[in-house]
Amino acid sequence: MPMETELKRLRIDRARKESPRGSGRSRRWVIGGIVLLLIAGAALYGYSLLNRAAEVEIHRVRAEATGGSHANTIVLNATGYIVAAHKIQVASKVLGRVAWIGVDKGDKVREGQVIVRLEDDEYRAQLQQARGQLAALDARLRELLNGSRPEEIERARAEVEEARADLANARITLDRNSKLVGAGVLARQTLDDASAAYDARAARVAALEKAYELVRIGPRQEEIAAARGQVEQARGAVAFAETQLENTVIRAPVTGTILERAVEKGEFVTTSFVGERGAKGYVVSLADLRDLEVELDISQNDFAKLGPRQRGIVTTDAFPDRKYEGIIDEISPEANRQKATVQIKVKVLEPDDYLRPEMNASVAFYSEEKAEPDGATARTVVIPPSAIRDNTVFVVLDGKAVRRTVKPAGTAPQGVRIAEGLIGGEDLIINPPADLQDGDPVKERKK
Repeated sequence: MPMETELKRLRIDRARKESPRGSGRSRRWVIGGIVLLLIAGAALYGYSLLNRAAEVEIHRVRAEATGGSHANTIVLNATGYIVAAHKIQVASKVLGRVAWIGVDKGDKVREGQVIVRLEDDEYRAQLQQARGQLAALDARLRELLNGSRPEEIERARAEVEEARADLANARITLDRNSKLVGAGVLARQTLDDASAAYDARAARVAALEKAYELVRIGPRQEEIAAARGQVEQARGAVAFAETQLENTVIRAPVTGTILERAVEKGEFVTTSFVGERGAKGYVVSLADLRDLEVELDISQNDFAKLGPRQRGIVTTDAFPDRKYEGIIDEISPEANRQKATVQIKVKVLEPDDYLRPEMNASVAFYSEEKAEPDGATARTVVIPPSAIRDNTVFVVLDGKAVRRTVKPAGTAPQGVRIAEGLIGGEDLIINPPADLQDGDPVKERKK
């Protein structure tokens, strides 16, 4: 029966075995997934252990200087970078290929010194064409101003006299033919031809008389004015072509030092930046290294400690023994919301050849306006003894522990007096952990 047939089709055949091949592949996928999860978890755990910031106790180092009749107390120590106050990217005003470049990175240049020359064949040809056009238009203007030459006037008068003579002869012929036609000797057609010839000669006389008058009077003032305008336009084209040719020689706009050489001989220079692999938008960058600043990002919590024109002592990591007097020259009119900082720039009053842009620098700001640039021997820096380990200490910079070598100079009631290595304002780690290494991430322990 049909119903029984359908029921047989729906019945499960338990004798049929599952394919062992499919189940083995599934088990391998499951095992592989578990292994990957274990590896990822181990890597994440190891990464968290390596990057876990150690909690440390932080002490703000203070220094006092007794130079003069007043004491200069350090109120804040900040770190940043030395920058050129005015960095200039010297660009070209015209398109062209570099034919010669005479400077390299680090070279000192004077204002007006030639640093790059571009190929100028096309610009010389354009200047020659503009000068030729000016010469032609200037000659045309002089021709109009001088008017007609005497020979031209005499020729025009002679043409008028010749035309008048032809007209008189045509009049005589017309009168003669008129009488002969009236006597019946000639046909009427002969009189018509003589009349037409007379009219043509009369018209020619009128035209030549007008041309003679124009030659005698000279050109119109409007024509002369139009010629003058064309000459001025041609002079402007010559001046523009001369400027374009002069712009193929690129000179240093200020006295300074070459920071970057952006082009080489044979490269194409454009008036706008195209890309690193394409045409260059500038040829060199330079700056006056006698005008340097320290760019600092001051935390909003410490910003109230500073004021306009406040002085401080500038030091660098490269030359920690060299100290420079600085003064706040610029305060950003707005804060950085993401970093919760305010940017300030400290002008280095007397920079020397040891300072370089992009160097790390520290600035110790003093409570009084006048700071002693050579106050290392007059300042007293005292730190807790527990911060020193084998004549080294750890300070916190950008959330990391940085090792510094210090030179103790005896003891004081408050701790150990430091002669070198600290200038005051640093965030010092007290009782550093035994396994703390240079560069390890740290955070302040909550009290």
